[in-house]
Amino acid sequence: MRISKELEKAINEQITAELWSANLYLSMSFFVEKEGYTGFAAWLKAQSIEETEHAHEFAHYLISRGGTAVVEQVDKVALTWDSIETVFEEVYEHECYVSDLINKLMTLAIEDKDYPSQDFIFEFVREQVEEEDSSQAVLDQIKMAGPKGLYYVDAHLTRNDAK
Repeated sequence: MRISKELEKAINEQITAELWSANLYLSMSFFVEKEGYTGFAAWLKAQSIEETEHAHEFAHYLISRGGTAVVEQVDKVALTWDSIETVFEEVYEHECYVSDLINKLMTLAIEDKDYPSQDFIFEFVREQVEEEDSSQAVLDQIKMAGPKGLYYVDAHLTRNDAK
């Protein structure tokens, strides 16, 4: 069964969203590294790589279902933030936004009664629970540590291999 044109279009939009997310996290990684936080930078770089991998997974799935994967224009991302806390507030908010995008994909797959797509997308539904939790955990640690404890949190992320 070929994937519907509507779901194909939505998955292509998700590919672009994943690549935008990868660029956002890479930009954040550069910003925090310049501020001297190598642990936060490594964590964000790992997120960037993971988002790029997600784009590839969506593209491969689409192609395997007879669709055409397309990379649309990826909009520019921010380059600076007010603080490390602001960076991670945005990370958490962005992960919530991505969860909403994934849920909309699932809704389309359900409406199409496309069970293979539901199964594929459900992997990302689960992934988003983890992503929201992990970004919230880093944000909570930053808030608890306060400005004077940021280097401790940064060092902790470094010791945990950026994840």
